[in-house]
Amino acid sequence: MKNEPPRRTSEHRPRLTRRGRLVLIVSAAVAVATAVLVPLLLSGEPPAEEKKTVSLLVPEGRRATQVYASVDKVLEVSPGTTAKAATAARLELPDDARRNPEGYLFPATYPVEAGATPAGLLGYMVDTARERFAADRVTAGARRNGVSVYQTVTIASILQAEADTPADMGRVSRVVHNRLAKDMPLQMDSTLNYALNRSTLDTTHSETKTASPYNTYEFKGLPPTPIGNPGEEAMNAAINPAKGDWLYFVTVAPGDTRFTADYAEHQRNVEEFNANRSAATG
Repeated sequence: MKNEPPRRTSEHRPRLTRRGRLVLIVSAAVAVATAVLVPLLLSGEPPAEEKKTVSLLVPEGRRATQVYASVDKVLEVSPGTTAKAATAARLELPDDARRNPEGYLFPATYPVEAGATPAGLLGYMVDTARERFAADRVTAGARRNGVSVYQTVTIASILQAEADTPADMGRVSRVVHNRLAKDMPLQMDSTLNYALNRSTLDTTHSETKTASPYNTYEFKGLPPTPIGNPGEEAMNAAINPAKGDWLYFVTVAPGDTRFTADYAEHQRNVEEFNANRSAATG
């Protein structure tokens, strides 16, 4: 996030982490044809080598468009095939999603067996997310924070993009909830990056005027949809924000994210971030 002047704060590219790794079975097992063995033995031919299972990795924070591209690649179909399937398929999404699966393509490693289809893979991801997000602790946490489950997934997607550690996710969650409570714009670079289809640490003043509902510099409240697909730790942080009065944060150096409720202190932190970034980029 950033505040005046709207220059730079920490926003992280979707990345591969060690969080939330699950192995999920995607398609049904193929039936074994027992009659095949006899002619193979009679002919003296060795049994055909079994086809190896291919894996599809969906990292935490990956955007839907990136997931579609990964599915196209692993299924060896034409680019854009999965994106079309996402539009055509009857995915079991909440009404608030308006048939947009962003946020509900659950991060995991999926073994993909023969016969898997784009619609089938997407459906399994969505079904898994719906099961996870319908857990009592999630619904209770959303109610406690005065938001819906879908809004909680949106908050989790922001935390996934803005923070590196579970502890920082909890603090960023508190910043989000504090700003919402004060009717302050979130001013998150991660949501603006989503609007501009990019990932960067640098945001210009003119970019903060972008006409998009995902531009949380211009528009108050949460963006209309999640901005990626959050993992378990981000969801935990979304429903359990840390205690604090923070309204600002910036990562001045790797592993050093500073939170404050004081704007002047935040500006000093931003200046330190800028100095560190200038030194790193030469």
